[in-house]
Amino acid sequence: MARYRGPKTKKSRSFGQSIYGFDKAYEKRKDVRPGQHGASKRRRQKSDYALQLMEKQKVKYTYGVLERQFRNLFEKANSKSGVTGEILLQLLEARLDNVVFRLGLAPTRRAARQLVNHKHIVLNGVVTNIPSCLVRPGDVIGVRGKSQGLEVIKDALNTKSEVRNFPWLDFNQDKKEGKFIGYPTRDQIPEVFNEQLIVELYSK
Repeated sequence: MARYRGPKTKKSRSFGQSIYGFDKAYEKRKDVRPGQHGASKRRRQKSDYALQLMEKQKVKYTYGVLERQFRNLFEKANSKSGVTGEILLQLLEARLDNVVFRLGLAPTRRAARQLVNHKHIVLNGVVTNIPSCLVRPGDVIGVRGKSQGLEVIKDALNTKSEVRNFPWLDFNQDKKEGKFIGYPTRDQIPEVFNEQLIVELYSK
């Protein structure tokens, strides 16, 4: 299954919340579900499985992760001691493309993934073009020297300053680099997920 490349607002409306964080049209139409006639009056109550599956899809679409990648991250989280759902979200937050987005170097996660793919991002001083690479505490993420003049990065730094207000990241705007201090706790992650439903889905 390839990444979703269709209308973002439509996908947000199907989940009932803004999962991309920038689809402003969703706010105007959030009370109406996608489709010709909106929400059906005969819509049945969703089963437990449907709710679990929808929650998994919501997290996948938000972070732009493929099914196999998501499954592998879940198995890795499940093998660690602690709350599996929280560890899963921590691993997703530690993806290089997500960290680039959180630091405000890109306006969206998709744009951050493109910056990584095109070798504009360095990890600990080494050019890295693998968006799914997991960052570790103490790692430094920055913009490649000759890429610091890119308009997309300049615009993101000027307009997305609020993105960098996360306690697990330390950003230096002059150097255009940030440090991954540690994994965030569940209450520090702003996205609204019920990760326990995902754990229940994979536990069947």
